[in-house]
Amino acid sequence: MHGTSALLRPLRLGRLELPNRIVMAPLTRSRASQPGDVPGEMNARYYAQRAAAGLIVSEATQVSRQGQGYAFTPGMYTDAQERGWRLVTDAVHAAGGRIAAQLWHVGRISHHLLQQHGEPPVAPSALRAEHGEAFVVLPEGPRRVPCDAPRELRTEEIPGIIADYAHAAERALRAGFDMLELHSANGYLLHQFLATNSNLRSDRYGGSLHNRARIVLEAVDALIGVAGADRVGVRISPHFTRHDIADEQTEQMHLYLAGEFERRGVAYVHTVDSAWSGGIALSDAFHAELRRAYSGRIIVCGGYDAARGAARIEQGLADAVAYGRAFIANPDLVRRLREGAGLNTPDPSTFYGGAEHGYLDYPTLEQAPA
Repeated sequence: MHGTSALLRPLRLGRLELPNRIVMAPLTRSRASQPGDVPGEMNARYYAQRAAAGLIVSEATQVSRQGQGYAFTPGMYTDAQERGWRLVTDAVHAAGGRIAAQLWHVGRISHHLLQQHGEPPVAPSALRAEHGEAFVVLPEGPRRVPCDAPRELRTEEIPGIIADYAHAAERALRAGFDMLELHSANGYLLHQFLATNSNLRSDRYGGSLHNRARIVLEAVDALIGVAGADRVGVRISPHFTRHDIADEQTEQMHLYLAGEFERRGVAYVHTVDSAWSGGIALSDAFHAELRRAYSGRIIVCGGYDAARGAARIEQGLADAVAYGRAFIANPDLVRRLREGAGLNTPDPSTFYGGAEHGYLDYPTLEQAPA
């Protein structure tokens, strides 16, 4: 099995039985149907092509219009979006797969053109992400643009955002998702509350480490209230530095959260190694501390090849490995890893936006030229 046998062992994850430990990472592709940011038949085919994964985690899916930072990303807050996602989950299940919905609010990584009535984005504090970019549609076409300055969320608004997560969770279950993943990573709203440089609040959601963590735990509790802890996972990205995140307590914060996830019985923690995006690599010591703090399933992600991923599992520091770009270019990635076959090379020019090219047309081993 070419040194990848650990990746191919079955795994119980919450209430799911996974046939292997190869996870499809959440991948923003900006291909939802318009108007309304609705998943469609093309998206259903894309996910079904990759259903051999032990678990698919959907692309990040905004829980509200306010939570959107990129054009053409799908939502989970309208009836049409819920029906669209049902096409996706039905296709994945028909192909023998399992799929989690990743629920998302971008916070300040947005632009007034994406917001209701052209309002400014929201954030824990009124601090613009100077190096962040939103993806908007201008008269001349879609384009990446600098993020707008956000306004600070009022304390009394935060329960409404937690309710948006709960309502999105309800829709995701009605749409047929097997699990839910809370996106608390990569410099988006929940991560903005966690980080010392983006949260300057003086209310119960700011100041101390416990206060900064509060909104994440409230969102986790909202998802657990809808789905049960054994259907909920959380994605975290310690040492992530894009989107103007600089957190002086990032490991301390995320180990505290891991202990709280342990107390709640959350099904899995999905860690992103931020070295791929310019951050500090997560050390073996941190992975060991995370494992001590949290006894549930750990999925690791970020620049892993098959050998490194299998080794992480063999070390006992992870239970599964998530692959992103490899799954973009290789719908049959599980088979290729099992057989030690070569991988297609992804085309970054087709990652965001567009139609079937670079989305549905990467060849499988059967389709590849001899």
